[in-house]
Amino acid sequence: MENINETLKRLSSNPGFRQRYEEMKREIISHPEIRAFLDEHRGEVTRSMIEKSWMKLYEYISQEKNCSRCKSLDQCMNLMKGYVPELVVHNGNIEIRYKRCQKKILEDERNKTRKLIQSMHMPKSILEASFGDFSLDHPGRLVAYDLAVRFVREYEPGKKMKGLYLYGKFGVGKSYLLGAIANQLADMKQVSSLIVYVPEFFREMKESLGDHSTGEKLEMVKSVPVLMLDDIGAETNSSWTRDEVLGPILQYRMQEDLPTFFTSNFNYEELMYHLTYTQRGEEEKLKAARVLERIKYLAVPVKMEGLNQRA
Repeated sequence: MENINETLKRLSSNPGFRQRYEEMKREIISHPEIRAFLDEHRGEVTRSMIEKSWMKLYEYISQEKNCSRCKSLDQCMNLMKGYVPELVVHNGNIEIRYKRCQKKILEDERNKTRKLIQSMHMPKSILEASFGDFSLDHPGRLVAYDLAVRFVREYEPGKKMKGLYLYGKFGVGKSYLLGAIANQLADMKQVSSLIVYVPEFFREMKESLGDHSTGEKLEMVKSVPVLMLDDIGAETNSSWTRDEVLGPILQYRMQEDLPTFFTSNFNYEELMYHLTYTQRGEEEKLKAARVLERIKYLAVPVKMEGLNQRA
């Protein structure tokens, strides 16, 4: 294989190549952005520095620097998608550094926001929910909507705030409203939320006893800034999940004043009955009452009504 220096030496002896090379240099040196760069660094950039940097200068002017002409980040034609070049003088040389364009900055911010919203077994429609798409076609949703918007507006880390206990029939938008709150908290306050589908989470906690990951998962759910327990009461009640999983989570969040939200098909009285009787038929009113008192401490009950949005 021919050495690159030998290749350049051979090409430079070709009259046609020399002519095109000189034309390229004239095009580069007369480019408005190159002229502006040289004017800015007058007295710092020497002729020899320019002679060593023709290819870098050509790379610079060949890259798209106006994102307004770019329809989307996926269609970016630059060497590095989403990055635009800037010329700098460093250690006596002209160099190119690449920085994020505005579209790349916006995309990175969106991704950062999405990462703030963690989920366990939640459908995509809930994770993409928004206040703007929340149906207000029934007065039974208005109170819940107003309280949700107020919570996001007034939320501050460390501030003692109650969450909501949203209850009502299937399909009235309880879970969707949780998703909207989580997304708005991420967008407006850069706050992390964890949305947990309770029946599946309890099943997973039982299975994690085998790989000893129960404690790690429990700690994550206990300490997340904003926790949302979706469909509590739909799980099969057992003493272990109530007393060793749900109870410690709620107790920790009470002590730390961490906002906690719930959705359920049960009102408080119906949930009390559900928590009282285990799958083995055991009646444990006192233990159930302890859990319910923690829920009451953490959340304001709000009944949601309206047409079934899933129908």
